[in-house]
Amino acid sequence: MSRLNAPSADDVPEAAQGILDNVGAQFGFVPNMFMTLASNPVVLDVVMTLQGSLSRVLDAKTRHTIALAVSQANGCDYCLAVHSYVSSEFGGMSSEDIDLGRAGSSVDPKRAAVARFAQQVVATRGQVSDADLAAVRGAGYTDPQILAIVTVAVQALLTNFINNVNRTDIDIPAVSPAGMPG
Repeated sequence: MSRLNAPSADDVPEAAQGILDNVGAQFGFVPNMFMTLASNPVVLDVVMTLQGSLSRVLDAKTRHTIALAVSQANGCDYCLAVHSYVSSEFGGMSSEDIDLGRAGSSVDPKRAAVARFAQQVVATRGQVSDADLAAVRGAGYTDPQILAIVTVAVQALLTNFINNVNRTDIDIPAVSPAGMPG
């Protein structure tokens, strides 16, 4: 059961309502995470603005792969459900590629390098080795792209932390828990 209070649909602050309307239009419903965030419209706006801004860096499958790898490494079952759903329904990723993303890999060798690097960013709290940087560069990523990879990973960590603290009730088609294979 979620540990933080989310407003009821009738009690959503006015400043959050437009954002929730947009989320609902995208998903066909408003996921629990966004209802919880609506209790603090500034935090909801920060999360949505960050997600919107980061939609302009890297390609969608790479961003989804990073989110899956980070959410698995960070043990966020809610985020794994959301990112698996979004990757499949909106991102065009196969179930095999979603499972590989969770495992720090991909069907695409370049994205596999990103997934491994993102998991190293989480595991080392950003203290990646020279070899980690060399591997992601060797896969063809430039330093500006590496900055984008780290930023997308941190954005995933932000929502991982929020959902782990809250233990957000999963209202998206569930996937295997973080400790289990996808």
